[in-house]
Amino acid sequence: MSGALTRIYALWLRHFYILSRSVPRLLEIMYWPSVQMILWGFVSRFFALGGGGNLSSLDIALGTLLGAVLLWDMLFRTQIGLSLSYLEEIWARNMGHLFVSPLRLHEWVAALMLVSLCRALIGIVPAALLAIPFYGFSIFDLGLPLLLFFFNLVLMGWWLGLLITAMLIKAGPGAESLAWMTTFALAPFCAVYYPPEVLPQWMQAVSEALPAAHVFNGLRALVADGVFLADRMAWAFGLNMLYMAVGFGVLQLAFNNARKHGTLLQAGE
Repeated sequence: MSGALTRIYALWLRHFYILSRSVPRLLEIMYWPSVQMILWGFVSRFFALGGGGNLSSLDIALGTLLGAVLLWDMLFRTQIGLSLSYLEEIWARNMGHLFVSPLRLHEWVAALMLVSLCRALIGIVPAALLAIPFYGFSIFDLGLPLLLFFFNLVLMGWWLGLLITAMLIKAGPGAESLAWMTTFALAPFCAVYYPPEVLPQWMQAVSEALPAAHVFNGLRALVADGVFLADRMAWAFGLNMLYMAVGFGVLQLAFNNARKHGTLLQAGE
């Protein structure tokens, strides 16, 4: 194993041990996705049946809403997993120790991405499995498109996490609420539970620039009409690659500035 991969693996292993040996952390990660899935599932069933919906319309309503809930949580958990991994290093006053080692910024980022993906899967997989006995809905029935949906939302969670981490490096851990607020502030523009056409015109323009909006449009088309919108997935991937480059560039600038002024060593104080 090369030196870079060894360092990435070592940092991932550190966070894995922290997570795997803390039952409260594991329960918290699994709790919220499952609760949201159960609540939204019964809400969608109530509206479908209360509106005189038949079995077909109920299946579509459940599939669209439950799929959106699970995919949205994948995006949020990926973003918050990356941001929290940085904050845990700050709270432990470990940043100085990490970067007096041969560890490079891109290796640290790669490790945090892996940690965030593991945290997201720990939360989402149990919720997705619970949806099967509760509603007879399996998101895994979406097949190959599901992987593309997940992939694009994970990428968006990562670049959002990079931007938020850059803001936290700049503003300090006192601004940790940004880690929780930012993704939810984008939720109305992402058109998670409704098509972008219901938004005002100016919000539709913002929505078009967000990869998640293309993913959720693709989900609705697949569940309701059985149509996979390949062009939407291509747009989402292209936007993600652009924003990923921007996110890493912004993080690099914030990190270099913090290193120059010595604020990385004081961030936990």
